[in-house]
Amino acid sequence: MSDDPDWSLPPKAAPPPAPAAAPGCGQAAGALGHGHIRLALAQWPIEAVAGLDAWAAKLDAWLARAAAGGAQLAVLPEYAAVEVAASLAGASPATEAQELAAMVAAAPALLERLRRAAMRAGIWLLGGSLPMRGADGAIRNRAPLIAPDGRLAMQDKCAMTRFETERWGVSPGAPPGVFDTPFGRIGVSICYDVEFPKHVRTQAEAGAWLILVPTCTDTMHGFNRVRFAARARALENQCYVAISPTIGLAPWSAALDENRGLAAVFGPIDRGFPEDGILAQGALDRPQWVFADLDTHALDAVRADGAVRNFSDWPRRPFPACTAKDFA
Repeated sequence: MSDDPDWSLPPKAAPPPAPAAAPGCGQAAGALGHGHIRLALAQWPIEAVAGLDAWAAKLDAWLARAAAGGAQLAVLPEYAAVEVAASLAGASPATEAQELAAMVAAAPALLERLRRAAMRAGIWLLGGSLPMRGADGAIRNRAPLIAPDGRLAMQDKCAMTRFETERWGVSPGAPPGVFDTPFGRIGVSICYDVEFPKHVRTQAEAGAWLILVPTCTDTMHGFNRVRFAARARALENQCYVAISPTIGLAPWSAALDENRGLAAVFGPIDRGFPEDGILAQGALDRPQWVFADLDTHALDAVRADGAVRNFSDWPRRPFPACTAKDFA
């Protein structure tokens, strides 16, 4: 993996027309309304960062590059800020439990730094995800979507990996929702959540045309599970699904010692789209931004007159329990 991020930028897109208001839930089965967005997905290198201010400086540098590339929304991966946990834990090496405790304690301060960074860059920011303790005492994995004016809303992770359940004690959070933005409705499905079709289906039926998937995987098995699940969700919902991973080796970090992946944007596999449905992707395990220009018009067209109509043909009633077939 290169030590330096790939800052090469694609041509900046022309400013889109003013977007319409976000569609209501009742519009999901028909036209989505106009939405256009220039997206930047981070392939975020896990590095030894000495404290919150140093991490905020790294974030500012990355977001400045995203903004210079014309991004309207930048996406960080799941647990992107956990790279700072080792320095906050005050132990060398720190244990997984010590890193978790440090992250939970620092979560409000990190969230504030994410909010300020989005405001300085003047763009929307999905700030990866943070382990945060709720009023009930439970720790949940929460992804903040932050507006350029500093307002934010959260999506919790619903399906916990074995690491989160067995070693960190992270609890499932609130069910999937959608975010109303100037670009239309957007959903967030954190890493493992995207491997469960109903999670994204619920968001698509509520009018989400773009699903953001911040992810953190330590093997190619894990990376490919998320990648192929994301492609399947884009196919069956005829929507866009975008993934942003952590990358790199970090033997000094108990929680994030290995990170594999690449960022990508997937769409329907039908006319008007690439034959494999891959709209953009980065280089494996290389620090960089991956940019993509996305528009709802192509989705409206394929939902209305594609070779197949996966979105509208989704079964409206659950299948009954399977029974054995009789041979005659």
